[in-house]
Amino acid sequence: MPRIDLTLPELWDYRPELPEPSGFDAFWSRTLSEQAGYPLAVTLEPVDNGLVAVETFDLTFAGFGGDPVRAWLHLPAAALRDTERLPGVVQFQGYNGGRGLPHEHVFWALAGYAHLVMDTRGQGSGWTTGATGDPHGSGPSTPGFLTRGIGHPDAHFYRRVFVDAVRAVEVLRGHDLVDPDRVAVTGISQGGGIALAAGALADGVAAVMPDVPFLCDFRRAADLPTLDPYAEIGRYLAAHRDEVDLVFDTLAHFDGALMARRATAPALFSVAVADTICPPSTVFAAHHSYRAAKEIAVYEFNDHEGGGPFQQARQAAWLAEVLA
Repeated sequence: MPRIDLTLPELWDYRPELPEPSGFDAFWSRTLSEQAGYPLAVTLEPVDNGLVAVETFDLTFAGFGGDPVRAWLHLPAAALRDTERLPGVVQFQGYNGGRGLPHEHVFWALAGYAHLVMDTRGQGSGWTTGATGDPHGSGPSTPGFLTRGIGHPDAHFYRRVFVDAVRAVEVLRGHDLVDPDRVAVTGISQGGGIALAAGALADGVAAVMPDVPFLCDFRRAADLPTLDPYAEIGRYLAAHRDEVDLVFDTLAHFDGALMARRATAPALFSVAVADTICPPSTVFAAHHSYRAAKEIAVYEFNDHEGGGPFQQARQAAWLAEVLA
């Protein structure tokens, strides 16, 4: 399989100096403070998922700007008859995927967790379906989501998504059946990048599990012959030749490698050394920047599928130990 990035020994040594944009922490403090005034406005409706071991609820909460964000809440059926509080997992979706159908993402509920599967606003028309729109506008952008609102961090698409993620953690931690001190966040690709942001920005996250995370070390990703979504950056800059500094300054506000410096919870990363979508050097940049306890599972001969079911089994064992 052709590889576009560094060798594995070089990856272990790859520690780029990633400059932080001026006012990074102030930007996020202001953003979260502005959003705190919106009540969570949680609604729950039971749905028939066709399963006997998992109960599913159609959950809606108020995300960025009070916008309704959809999610599935999966609970082990036995938990509804038990008085012991459950550990929880908030799951974020890959690029242009949504929460899907009620039975699609139930692994963590089957493992005994309260499992909240958050829609990504404006997405869910790629590899699986979504039900959450994004009512906010955008300036000029290339098709995709990475350059939407690229002219200023306040307008960028991922500012809204990261706020949604923070509030999703708050929703699950506040559920009557959930132990608020044992809630983890996870996701693959874009979901991994969102998990890194939630781990840095949300209160009370107990563990972070980013799989082959997207949204890390943007300049490095843009300089390599990657596939979409990172290739969206190059296409935009090929037209907007005078905006290079502006674009990378905006994107830096959403860089998982910078978010990782604010981490406090233990993390289990995964990386695929032959990844042509999220280059392994960008994942290692986030891993090496991560300030709390961390591990990384390396899949040397895999592309963006990463560890797949092997990683899922490793996560289950690791999370049970971390939250014990």
